[in-house]
Amino acid sequence: MRRPPLPPLTRAAGFSPHQASVSNRCLSRCLSRHLHLHLHLLALILALSACQSPRTASNSQSPGRLRVIATFSILGDFAQNVGGDHIELKTLVGLGSDVHEFEPNPSDALSARNADVVFENGIQLESWLDRLYTSSGSQARRVIVSQGIPTRRITTGANTETDPHVWQDVANAITMTMTIRDALVAADPPNASAYQANAAAYIAQLQALDQEIMTEVGRLPVENRKLVTSHDAIGYFAARYGFQVVGSLLGTVATASGDPSAKVFAQLVRDVKAASVKAIFAESVTNPANMERLAKETNVVIGPELYTDSLGPAGSAGSTYITAMRHNAHSVVSALLGQQ
Repeated sequence: MRRPPLPPLTRAAGFSPHQASVSNRCLSRCLSRHLHLHLHLLALILALSACQSPRTASNSQSPGRLRVIATFSILGDFAQNVGGDHIELKTLVGLGSDVHEFEPNPSDALSARNADVVFENGIQLESWLDRLYTSSGSQARRVIVSQGIPTRRITTGANTETDPHVWQDVANAITMTMTIRDALVAADPPNASAYQANAAAYIAQLQALDQEIMTEVGRLPVENRKLVTSHDAIGYFAARYGFQVVGSLLGTVATASGDPSAKVFAQLVRDVKAASVKAIFAESVTNPANMERLAKETNVVIGPELYTDSLGPAGSAGSTYITAMRHNAHSVVSALLGQQ
């Protein structure tokens, strides 16, 4: 679920600028201490369960199946399509939740401890994973599914980041699926033929999706292919399918910054107006309030919410990677054509 960011303490709340600064630093230290206490709790729970064999620590697990962890829902969808009935899948970051701001709980540590394979995106997306893996005492093989995929660098002012959202290009999703296939084959050779067949079938679907998106984007004049989103999550989509990224509200690949600075917001207003952007897009894992403010300031419509960092619940347009990407492409094209 989306969580609105905690507002900083300001003079409007009765604090002087100095008091607000000190109070905000205190709040940050408290949150840091809370995280450290949380990790100590994970370690204590794992110590209490250490007398159990990793293979018997949970009665809910099915014997004979490979125990697989995916860090977030999109990787979970890839893994399930390849693994099928031969894996027992645990996805750590739930549907609609933000992988950038995730905080593991004790049950996640137990799952990590019992896992055979952990699939992670890498590229600094899961900043919390190293701590979880170490605290849990896990012996699972960690597989970075973005391995071998060329990455994008984003520079905003003096800040340069590597964009981790590689799955927004369907060609990259195919590479990620192949990496998952190879890891499952290596971890579970008796079921290699099933993993290979499942991967081949899913890759065929992804190839068809890639062509479908290209056809959909072909309806949109090149001069209208301009994107503005909540955070820098859609650059790989833009590069693959011929869009220009005018900017993003947060100006970063992460969502933890919460709100844009007044300077960033004012510059984005100017950029949106100068580029004659037809629509802007909020995302399923971010608070839409600031995008609504941007739409008002620029007199631009907000298009349908996009699935960028998480899939949606069952029955939604974003319940799988394929339906989410189809929804995103159709929503973007229709909104920029003025047809939403």
